[in-house]
Amino acid sequence: MLTLNDLHRQNLILLEAVSGSRAYGLATPESDTDIKGVFYLPRSLYYGLGYIPQISNETNDIVYYELGRFVELLLQSNPNTLELLASPTDCVRHRSPLMDAFKPAWFVSQACRQSFAGYALGQIKKARGLNKKIVNPMPSEKKTVLDFCHIVQGAGTVALQTWLDANGLTQRHAGLVNVPHARNLFALFYDADGSRGYHGIMQKNSANNLALSSIPAGEKPLAYLSFNQDGYSSYCREYASYQTWQAERNETRYRNTAAHGQGYDAKNMMHTFRLLETARDIAQYGEIRVRRDNRDELLAIKNGAFGYDALLARAEALMAEIEALFDQNPCGLPEQPDRMQAETALVSVRGQLYGV
Repeated sequence: MLTLNDLHRQNLILLEAVSGSRAYGLATPESDTDIKGVFYLPRSLYYGLGYIPQISNETNDIVYYELGRFVELLLQSNPNTLELLASPTDCVRHRSPLMDAFKPAWFVSQACRQSFAGYALGQIKKARGLNKKIVNPMPSEKKTVLDFCHIVQGAGTVALQTWLDANGLTQRHAGLVNVPHARNLFALFYDADGSRGYHGIMQKNSANNLALSSIPAGEKPLAYLSFNQDGYSSYCREYASYQTWQAERNETRYRNTAAHGQGYDAKNMMHTFRLLETARDIAQYGEIRVRRDNRDELLAIKNGAFGYDALLARAEALMAEIEALFDQNPCGLPEQPDRMQAETALVSVRGQLYGV
């Protein structure tokens, strides 16, 4: 298995550059140093069965793309690889002359509208979801199906537990049967001494459905129960999502979010605006501008200087500007990257590397 150390020891690196916040001009004393690069495989791995498309460390702070995979991602208008190809000169640690075969202009196209601006829009939606989790934390104890049950009373309903408490009843002694032609509506029967063997409304707290019972002929229902099954299913999805977020969240960024009190992941929001501004540059100037010239403004977003709603409104206005620029297409951007030129260059470079 090829490792990061092998890339350096065997001189397999074609391009290596500092990426991330240091390339964007947004680094602070706390910033890590991210590295991205391009490598080629030893002949035995490339021609054999050991093809490796990418090598990275555990945290993905260091990522190298195999040459063919790099070109493939460029043709998909992938922001990471486009920014790597357009790395500022002071960020480039090593660049083989072979990399001059790949011209950045071949890969700048209308497709960047989706890969940059569309991705940023997805991050805005993600920020909305995070805001909901932060502002409306969910209790650790999961609700049960009983919390989504109501008893029909006249033209309205009352919560099941409220009704049980008011009448001195327990759900374990109840029995339910479906009401024909009425979705999630049940006739509720009650057996005070438990002699009829009713199964209750819920057999265990982890149940995802109501329990049904066999009711003797001639019994009269005590009440009618409505179960909001769709609401319960939606709640279960939100609860699972919240628990996953709690388990996997970056604690440092979460504490920073809590500290500035704005209710959003400020670092993620900063990069959202960076992506949107890069998309605007592509539409307006026809090139990838990695280094941002509004460092103070972007760092202010990272520090939580702006309210959540104000930032969302600003992002939506910027998105509208980007859409208009791509529609006007002042630079004459092609619809897609130039695949023919890129593939010709790839074949030529591979020939020089492997002597064919």
